[in-house]
Amino acid sequence: MRLSILFLLLAFCSTISGQTAPFSKGVNLTSWFQVGAAKEIQFTKYTKQDFENIQSLGCDVIRLPINLHFMTDGAPNYTLDPLFLNFLDQAVDWAEELGIYLILDNHTFDPAEATDPAIGDVLVKVWEQMATHFKDRSTLLMYEVLNEPHGISDQLWNSIQQEVVEVIRTVDEKHTIVVGPASWNSYTNLSLMPIYEDENLLYTFHFYDPFIFTHQGASWVSPSMVPLADVPFPYSADNMPTFPPSLNGTWIQWNFINYNIDGTISKIKELIDIAVDFQQNRNVPIYCGEFGVYIPNSKQPDRVFWYDQVRQYLEEKDIAWTTWDYHGGFGLFEANGNGLFQHDLNADLLTALGMDVPEQLPFEIKPDSSGFFIYSDFIGERIESVSYSPGELDFYNQLAPNNDAYSLFWTGANQYQSISLDFRPDRDLSYLVEQDFALDFFVKGDTPGTSFDIRFVDSETDIPEDLPWRIRVTIDDEVSWDNTWQHVHIKLSDFVEHGAWNGTWHNPIGAFDWSKINLVEIVAEQGALGDARLWFDNIQITDIDPTEVNAVKDHKRLFPVQIFPNPAKDNLFLKSEFPAPLNYQLRDAFGRVLHGGNLLGREELDLSIYPAGYYFLKLYDERGAFEVRKIIKP
Repeated sequence: MRLSILFLLLAFCSTISGQTAPFSKGVNLTSWFQVGAAKEIQFTKYTKQDFENIQSLGCDVIRLPINLHFMTDGAPNYTLDPLFLNFLDQAVDWAEELGIYLILDNHTFDPAEATDPAIGDVLVKVWEQMATHFKDRSTLLMYEVLNEPHGISDQLWNSIQQEVVEVIRTVDEKHTIVVGPASWNSYTNLSLMPIYEDENLLYTFHFYDPFIFTHQGASWVSPSMVPLADVPFPYSADNMPTFPPSLNGTWIQWNFINYNIDGTISKIKELIDIAVDFQQNRNVPIYCGEFGVYIPNSKQPDRVFWYDQVRQYLEEKDIAWTTWDYHGGFGLFEANGNGLFQHDLNADLLTALGMDVPEQLPFEIKPDSSGFFIYSDFIGERIESVSYSPGELDFYNQLAPNNDAYSLFWTGANQYQSISLDFRPDRDLSYLVEQDFALDFFVKGDTPGTSFDIRFVDSETDIPEDLPWRIRVTIDDEVSWDNTWQHVHIKLSDFVEHGAWNGTWHNPIGAFDWSKINLVEIVAEQGALGDARLWFDNIQITDIDPTEVNAVKDHKRLFPVQIFPNPAKDNLFLKSEFPAPLNYQLRDAFGRVLHGGNLLGREELDLSIYPAGYYFLKLYDERGAFEVRKIIKP
């Protein structure tokens, strides 16, 4: 009798386990790998710290949307770009180190275009490569075949998805594959999916009902719902807005008329129950991959209440979920903030989602007190490219960078177009100006006569006379455009006010403000670049000139030594044109000599063998010495 009871208990537990995902809740980390090519990924937009922050909210899964088909060389082979795989490997590393699930979501879809009936040709090729690359990774990693197939028949989509699953299984039997139905991963189409023989599948659906509430203000639907605002949830006759006349006669009007039925808690539960019935009938695990409410036109209390009701019912039914999204129009942060984890989280929304709410502190821009990199292999953290240029702009150019792996390459820009890097949030550089900090970088060009401006742009406020004022320097023939790396070191105090542009040109009036810097830009100000090619590397604000170290002996005699980059990460390069060998010593923070030698010409020091910390370089000859500080700060 006892054995029979035990058997029944084990069978029951096994059934429940078979119906639930191995994680419980998380977020979609959007707008990171959702770009048009691997070289457009701004990798430092998110770091391991962001993964840790998400985990600290109580999340145990991240869904990572990827424009996977754009991460290839295109037809016919769709070979994955090694740069993309390099970036994605690092994200997978962070997830594995933290023990958090990571769903690689193939988000290559256009909401305005039906899914191509021939999409299987692409899916088979990209997923076979993905599975081959990640097959030995931990089971924390999952593959999602395709986000929201639509405009394609269920029968055709199901057969394509089946083929993709089978191809993945030829190289990888370990990892869970996330599969979903046609019609935008609709819960109503789950039952139209075939009974797949593969037992290592996770079935997904998305939930955005009632749609005129969750998507009011959305511009990407047809017709645009931008005119629709303040639709309440739940339905309240007294709080319903006036329906926009421009939407009369559309499906949106029909939904608006029926909102007294659709805009209720009971209706939400009824619709989610469709997915629950599928789960129970098939005895398979399901999970809600997306749900959310668009911020701009919805009222905060109603939005929070909707999340609370949907989340509670999903959890009541043992359905795991990832909300759409982290940062973004549906995100976890307050609207119009800086998106900073310690300052801008929407605490009420996090509570509604059952997440842990970290203490939120008032945000204040404080003056920078030390230098920082704007670009060094990657755009610096909390800096975002908002560049516009019809030519080629490549932040990961591998053709002979000044050092490390990449440099920034630019060509083909028209006049006034720019590389624009946005500080988020704005930065206060006023103290650095006072302390004689400089903008320091390496540049290489191949066309004599090339010129461009580098400028800082301050923040425009609501005060009418406060315009986006500019301060600039012009780089021209003072640099040798001979296809060799040139060093440029310009004190911030040497920049000259230029004026402001807000649709109309304004001459300078001395109003530029170093305490609220919004942008740093490299601009084709004097004319189009044409075929001229430019490379940039190690763009930083620093109080150290990393290439010209002048060792004073008797206040008359100097010797030049090139040291770059500074701060260095893994490798340090020394170059001397002094007619006799110079001695050098690499010392740690305690003054202990780690390495030394004679320098005549060029030498590379491998810093990767030393632990993290500050290191100093001491240069000297028989008549004196000079010490260069802050060589490395990993």
